[in-house]
Amino acid sequence: MLDLFTIFTKGGMVLWFFRGTTSMLTQPVNSLIENALIMQRSRTVDDSLTFKYKLDSELDIVFLLAHQKILELGYADSLLENVHEAFKSRFSSVFGNSEEPERHDFSEFDVLFQEELEAAEREQRQQKRSMRRFDQSEKFTKTVGLPPPVNKKAPEASKPEPTEVVKPVGPRVRRQMSSPRQPKASPAAASKAPKKAKVKRSWQDSKLSKDAEASLDYSSGATAADVADAIPVDCGDSMKGSLPDLGEAFDGYEEEEEEEEVESPGRTATAASTGGSSSGGVLGFFRGLVSNKVISQESLAPVLDKMKEHLVSKNVAQEIAQSLCDSVAEKLEGRTMGTFGSVSSTVRTTLEESLMQILTAGGNHDTLRDVMEAKRLRRPYVITFCGVNGVGKSTNLAKIAFWLLQNGHRILVAGCDTFRAGAVEQLRVHVQRLHSQHPPTEGTANIQLFERGYGKDPAGIAADAIGYAKDQRFDVVLVDTAGRMQDDEPLMRALAKLIKVNTPDLVLFVGEALVGNEAVDQLSKFNTALVDHGDGRLQIIDGVLLTKFDTVDDKMGAAVSMAYTSRKPIMFVGTGQTYRDLKSLNATSVVKALLR
Repeated sequence: MLDLFTIFTKGGMVLWFFRGTTSMLTQPVNSLIENALIMQRSRTVDDSLTFKYKLDSELDIVFLLAHQKILELGYADSLLENVHEAFKSRFSSVFGNSEEPERHDFSEFDVLFQEELEAAEREQRQQKRSMRRFDQSEKFTKTVGLPPPVNKKAPEASKPEPTEVVKPVGPRVRRQMSSPRQPKASPAAASKAPKKAKVKRSWQDSKLSKDAEASLDYSSGATAADVADAIPVDCGDSMKGSLPDLGEAFDGYEEEEEEEEVESPGRTATAASTGGSSSGGVLGFFRGLVSNKVISQESLAPVLDKMKEHLVSKNVAQEIAQSLCDSVAEKLEGRTMGTFGSVSSTVRTTLEESLMQILTAGGNHDTLRDVMEAKRLRRPYVITFCGVNGVGKSTNLAKIAFWLLQNGHRILVAGCDTFRAGAVEQLRVHVQRLHSQHPPTEGTANIQLFERGYGKDPAGIAADAIGYAKDQRFDVVLVDTAGRMQDDEPLMRALAKLIKVNTPDLVLFVGEALVGNEAVDQLSKFNTALVDHGDGRLQIIDGVLLTKFDTVDDKMGAAVSMAYTSRKPIMFVGTGQTYRDLKSLNATSVVKALLR
């Protein structure tokens, strides 16, 4: 398909053009004129388009055509030449007269061009795609003096008969010759004989056959709700009230034993020279400070350097690690620590205080209290989930929905991810599973899905969902949005529009704990985009939900870095694949992990 054919003067005045697509090609054509015609440079203008042009020095005009690079238009060169000849023969007199060509009406050339285009397309359709033999090619007719082709299949009679060589016959060959030989079956008889079908060996972990699959299929005639009810949901213990924190994950962590007696000089010197002790972790770095002397800045410097390296290895950002080291230095400098127990207690307390300030910098958000306050005002509490692709927004939305259902609230899930295929179906499965565990009370559904399909405006769907929730007395609206990269301006603008139009009570940024400090860049750019595209309304991220926290072991530095960068709290932590794997983050658990 031809996208563009245009005729213009060297001065840039378009005399006539044909456009076969609705796409705007102004920028690629201008770039071609600048690079190829003016600057005389060979440069790729557009990776998706192929341009061909022809200069007419006599008339000072340019003939240009463009088509998609993926299409092979075999008639492009011939069409360009034929149109050039047709235009020149028809309008050469216009360029010879005193009348300026720019003032002439070339619209009558439309009919001539259509005839040339149809003829070129018809000729291409008539061309046969079959391969030609060499004797049918043009090269064969130009070749002179070729020897006659050699017949590779020469008759066997022309070949000299080989001389028979008689070899001595051994006893083994003599026995074979004496035994009666079985007659061979003819090829026709062999083809008529039924062949035994080869049966594939069935291993224990191999793919099931169709018959085996049919015998195991019990879903015939079942509805989607029946299938959802058949899926077991591991609800575990009751999740009423506030979420449990991560402290349970560190029950097996053995605390450092506080040594109350004064260290011997020999042991102190050894610990100082090695930079640690038998008591592992960051606290072992401070054994060299145990003495009756006043702790100076010079004695603290090497210890704090090792402490900073340890924190950075736990995924803590450089700036935050330095801030934590400065807070510890401020507490220890100028003091006398006679026992390791006093040093350990001071370092631990200082880190807990500093991390508590970082993790709670955005205030203490009590989601259940805020939901009850909105319910008292007879309006739904709206939570919007945003983040990059594949971090688990929909899954953790379902976890929060389960937690709110356990606390007696009615939930409306708004499917505003109108971009990703399967996003609405994923939410529908979650809603059906949660609905089976929390059946309707007094004929009213406790959880429901609000969706409008794909390709619609997410801001409009969210607004309709909030209005529907207010009419149907839902307590909470959970808005699921499409995943987007932090540098994608059109999608970030759409997210800012959704937040600006609907003014949610809580905007949660969903990030992965295993990506490390990359989450800091994502969070900061999300905040910047919401401010830039918010048209004067200051609505930024209110809290962070960290997913896949069970994969990072004790490297919890990403949580500290994100809280420090955004000045917002880590409100929720995803620690598994079931609905009850949702916890809260506290400073004590983070300190235990960082001190390992």
